[in-house]
Amino acid sequence: QVQLVESGGGLVQPGGSLRLSCAASGRIFSINVMAWYRQVPGKEREMVATITSGGSTTLADSVKGRFTISRDNAKNTVYLQMNSLKPEDTAVYYCNADVFTFRGPENPWGQGTQVTVSS
Repeated sequence: QVQLVESGGGLVQPGGSLRLSCAASGRIFSINVMAWYRQVPGKEREMVATITSGGSTTLADSVKGRFTISRDNAKNTVYLQMNSLKPEDTAVYYCNADVFTFRGPENPWGQGTQVTVSS
């Protein structure tokens, strides 16, 4: 079974930066899309950014110009560079991936990492 492990969350002041990482492990044959989502209490989980294995990206309108998604295919790892952070970026951030394993496709989620933007 594939596992996704996130790291890099924390407390940062408005205008600051954080870099999230998410590493996939297990018997992986390939990974197609990797993505970051976020969720605040009482609201639905929302897509923040996606990236294909070829490097094509999409970003939510609310983070365009501030966040960048990238990945290292050799390490099965996806990153989210977050700059110019705002209080409204406060949320639990989750990693997700479309993974092809030797037993078939899987769509795992990470455990989540808290990002808090506050002065």
